[in-house]
Amino acid sequence: MIQAVIFDWAGTTVDYGCFAPLDVFLEVFKKRGLEVTHAEAREPMGMLKWDHIDTMLKMERIQELWRAKYGRLPEKKDVDMLYADFEPMLFSILKNYVTPIPGVLELVARLRAAGIKIGSTTGYTAEMMAVVAPAAKKLGYWPDSMVTPSEMPAGRPLPWMCYQNAINLDVHPMKHIIKVGDTTSDVREAVAAGTWAVGVIKGGSELGMTEREVLECNPDELADRMEVVAKRFKAVGADYVIETIGELDSLIPKINLRLAQKER
Repeated sequence: MIQAVIFDWAGTTVDYGCFAPLDVFLEVFKKRGLEVTHAEAREPMGMLKWDHIDTMLKMERIQELWRAKYGRLPEKKDVDMLYADFEPMLFSILKNYVTPIPGVLELVARLRAAGIKIGSTTGYTAEMMAVVAPAAKKLGYWPDSMVTPSEMPAGRPLPWMCYQNAINLDVHPMKHIIKVGDTTSDVREAVAAGTWAVGVIKGGSELGMTEREVLECNPDELADRMEVVAKRFKAVGADYVIETIGELDSLIPKINLRLAQKER
């Protein structure tokens, strides 16, 4: 039976659309004379933020922009420089991006009532989560376990944060855990850890829309956008894709049945 759910933070449980880091990534590149796109900034979302910047600087178009601006390809020192700009900017706004996504508080209450433990992983450092977690708790959301990439040998897509959650929650084997998140990095993390992998679309970074934009979007256009995200999740190994986070516990009876049938 499923004994625990490990949630991502921004874009999954708080910060609808995952806009806090996005805006800062755009700004730090702009400060250095480079205009990066929303799609480029979102593509590595879910990774440790230093790794995120490093990944962006390895993108072909951004590398060419950098070469045109500075006469050479970006190096590690450039990642360090951009991250040095990124961190204080993010800290200055983080407290404004902690509102729980609709459905999260009710879902967590249902899970706890069913005896299911709540873990969490993130692309934020421990210092960043020292801002986010207490603020989110004041609004009603807190997990039983929280693990950050700065505490581990590496962040996503490697499985170490999920393993530490399993230790903290005393749950094993990993097939008794669901990992849910809003990015392909989350799904890859789940697959690497051997948990059930669930991608959530609305409220997440892959869809990249505000709650108002989702509500006001033409239904056919929204369906097309969501299908693109669903295919992206499935391509990297998602067992399930859900529209909203509040649907997650509807999967648990299905997964329990599959476990009973020795599917894993």
